[in-house]
Amino acid sequence: MKKFLILFLTFFLQNIFAQTPTKSEIITLDEPINKPYPEGDVPNNDYNVYNTAGIDIKPDFPGGMIEFNKFVEKNFKIPASNPELKGKVYVTFVIEKDGSLSEIRILRDIGFETGREAIRVLKMSPKWSPGKQNNKTVRVLFSAPMYVNSSPK
Repeated sequence: MKKFLILFLTFFLQNIFAQTPTKSEIITLDEPINKPYPEGDVPNNDYNVYNTAGIDIKPDFPGGMIEFNKFVEKNFKIPASNPELKGKVYVTFVIEKDGSLSEIRILRDIGFETGREAIRVLKMSPKWSPGKQNNKTVRVLFSAPMYVNSSPK
């Protein structure tokens, strides 16, 4: 009982003599402002990867998918061992908030190092316009076929 009483008395006295800061001693780093953010300037700490089906504004290659296919056709090097190679290389990648590409994966290629060449071409791609969800730029998983030596159908 004595121990309990001493413990209680210690906490009681500690609370009585504890110093409380005055208003001039309190430092606030970021005072909240109740103004809405300008469009496109909403703070975004969201690093989830969204699917293209569930977002408001889908990411896009500069000039659209027709320009993407032209970019691939211009930069994709057909292997010298098989110059008549035709087909599609299916790729997925994440379009980051700044428009750069990351996490490039080959889903299906047509052999002869076409998957490696597709990754090389995507790494030299210009920045895309990023996707948006609720007026915030977000990371988006994008799937696309890359046409090799053939036109898109």
